[in-house]
Amino acid sequence: MVAALLGFTVITIDVTAVNIALPAIRHSLGGGMAGTQWVVDAYTLMFAALMLSAGALSDRAGARRAYAWGVALFTLASLACGLAPGIGALVAARVAQGGAAAVVMPASLSLVRQAFDDARARAQAIALWTVGGSVAMAAGPVLGGLLTDSVGWRAVFLINLPVGAVILALLARVPRSPRRPAALDLGGQLSAVLALAGLAFTVIEGGRLGWTSAPVLAAAALTVAGGCAFRVVEARHRQPMVPLNMLTDRRVSVPLVVGFAVNAAFYGGIFLLGLYYQQLRGMSGLEAGLMFIPVSAVVTVTNLFSPRLAARIGRRPVIVAGQLVFTGAMLALLPLAAHTPLWLVVVLLLPLSTGGAVLVPALTALLIDAVPAERAGTASGLLNSLRQTGGALAVALFGGLLASPDGGFSLSGMRVGLLAVAVLLLVTAALSRLFLPRG
Repeated sequence: MVAALLGFTVITIDVTAVNIALPAIRHSLGGGMAGTQWVVDAYTLMFAALMLSAGALSDRAGARRAYAWGVALFTLASLACGLAPGIGALVAARVAQGGAAAVVMPASLSLVRQAFDDARARAQAIALWTVGGSVAMAAGPVLGGLLTDSVGWRAVFLINLPVGAVILALLARVPRSPRRPAALDLGGQLSAVLALAGLAFTVIEGGRLGWTSAPVLAAAALTVAGGCAFRVVEARHRQPMVPLNMLTDRRVSVPLVVGFAVNAAFYGGIFLLGLYYQQLRGMSGLEAGLMFIPVSAVVTVTNLFSPRLAARIGRRPVIVAGQLVFTGAMLALLPLAAHTPLWLVVVLLLPLSTGGAVLVPALTALLIDAVPAERAGTASGLLNSLRQTGGALAVALFGGLLASPDGGFSLSGMRVGLLAVAVLLLVTAALSRLFLPRG
């Protein structure tokens, strides 16, 4: 249990801690706004793409072995990040980190299930595993700011080394996991990676190179080709990693779209605020990280409260209300300026932390109930993949909008991004109200 929880915690912390270190990374290695976007999205996109088949890999290799491979690769990639001599090397190492994290996440949950035979004990352990992820996400900005200010941005990555060593030592005492036959859809996996990589390049580099430049047009073509290839491969594969007929069920397709929108709002907001605090308000990394403590506390408490609320009033009302609250949070941030009182900034952030935290547990439960038991892992992996993709594309969108001609922070660009995400959330809230069952 400790080994599984540590691994899930460290890959979750890495998402939010790095956001606070971005200004320091940019100052040290250069790369401009596009470089900082790639530092975030290289990790998130590989995490999202490989999540689709990581569960099958864990079943084929056995949870303990897959987990050990994933942790070892993540630790080595963290070392490469910490020693990166330039922005290109850092981005490449982040790609490896994201791929390793995709293996660690499902394998860690499989280890938890393996450790507890009793259903009640297993449910409590999974709940602890889930809360551990919420706490890790909450602690990420504070830890990232503390390490960046006291030691340097490289420590944000190097701290993963002792944690990885502890996990591997604990795994030596964990019984071997059984192997199960599971088909690997390599064609679908490759086409998904190509499509997401092309999409990220198009969005991130379009503003810098020009939307009609040859590299951007080539990346857009790769996105379309990869998406079409994915559709063809999945339709023909005997055991596709994404059964296309599953997506025709509104109880599946609507939650996937909502998950994409919610993560776009949340991770886009975290990325935006980390830069707002440091670039526009001149805060240190630690000060910026401390500003996220109220948000993190509300997320953790609301996650625990959400299942009871859904049981009382129904999942659909919770999902719709959560998106509307999130929309209000995006609109509430529009007046932010360089001299907005900090107490008011904290108050405006509370809806942001409440909206997603209250709806995600209900959304996940509704999705899992909508599919047969043997496809629960596939549905969960697909939801996580779409959520990570939403976060990655939001970072790409906000990064392009935030960069002002003089290299500073563009308030007008921030407001355009917030409005775009608010509109997306309103659309998905309407879809949820129209097509999701109430119960």
